[in-house]
Amino acid sequence: MTWTLTPEQSMLRDSAERYFREHYTFEKRRAALGAATGAADKAWQQFAGFGWLAAPFAEADGGIGGGPVEAAIMMEAIGRSLVLEPYLPSVILCGGLLAALGSDTQKRDWLQPLQEGTSTLALAFAEPQSRYDLHDCVSTAQAHDGGYLLNGHKAVVLGGANASGYIVLARTRGERRSADGLSLFLLPRGAEGIGMIPYPTIDGSNACELRLENVRAGHGALLGNLHAAADALEKVIDAGAAAIAAEAVGAMAALLDLTLDYVRTRQQFGRPLGANQALQHRLVDMHIALEETRALVTHATGSLETGDAVSRGKAVSAAKIQAGKAGRLIGQEAVQMHGAMGVTDESPVSHYFKRLTAIDVCFGNVSWHEQRFARLALDTEAAGQPA
Repeated sequence: MTWTLTPEQSMLRDSAERYFREHYTFEKRRAALGAATGAADKAWQQFAGFGWLAAPFAEADGGIGGGPVEAAIMMEAIGRSLVLEPYLPSVILCGGLLAALGSDTQKRDWLQPLQEGTSTLALAFAEPQSRYDLHDCVSTAQAHDGGYLLNGHKAVVLGGANASGYIVLARTRGERRSADGLSLFLLPRGAEGIGMIPYPTIDGSNACELRLENVRAGHGALLGNLHAAADALEKVIDAGAAAIAAEAVGAMAALLDLTLDYVRTRQQFGRPLGANQALQHRLVDMHIALEETRALVTHATGSLETGDAVSRGKAVSAAKIQAGKAGRLIGQEAVQMHGAMGVTDESPVSHYFKRLTAIDVCFGNVSWHEQRFARLALDTEAAGQPA
């Protein structure tokens, strides 16, 4: 299964791949890893100038009329070049929530600057005890003086170390794991009472912990309806999981290209490594795993625009399972065929493998999505529909 791209989508793909190939080299990326931001502000503004930050949004929201396919195109290009800029947390997660739930004022104050490249956002939804349960939330937002008072601890906030602001999930009523009673709030980075602990992640990106101590949020900070954020959160996390699986496709394709080039040129005992039939079989297995992942990611991306949450969940989980398994296979084989140099920091192979490892555990690892897929399949069967 592959996309039949429109001329506009083909232009988006070609422009992103060409720019990253010519201007986002591995050497520049390595240099950025040591920078305080972990990503260049100039590059983010260039992304905006190319229209990439507006690509997934409707024209009514200031975008170019795209959707999940445009997001997947960008994420695959990002995966190929190991781009550090926070496209996933800012554009797909936070931008997706703002587009779905934001008022006109919130879109003007938060979504428009994001699309213009003057700000980045991060979604603070996970907590130390929650693992992959989106409803497991003990951070609270209590009504106070015409607004809200937020308290709690949000963990592993992707892209949060340098974000201009945060979308924070907090409980406004109900029990700890109840879907009812979850609300979202927009908080600027410098809000009084926010304690931010930044740290680098294994793949060269950044994240942070947020400590919320009596953080005041006005009524206008509430994103969407009070107590009713669960459905929108589940949908945007599914969109994030499908997008990061598309990024894995790009990273795996780059790893396969690197490995093919290496075994064709590396000489051993007077002949190329690629002349070894056993290695040829392993390379074919890598290629098959990549194409299987691409097909499932295509299906998952298409499911995001349907109104059926069960079908969407099954398709996304299937893609995430395959991306996790294929990413490990292709990463391990690439390292093995490159030998000891495959694990050095100077080799791009190790960086791709680290990113694929991080992708596997983001938004649910293989084991979690296998359980989710089985649960959704049982629910479908119980309803008398084909599993």
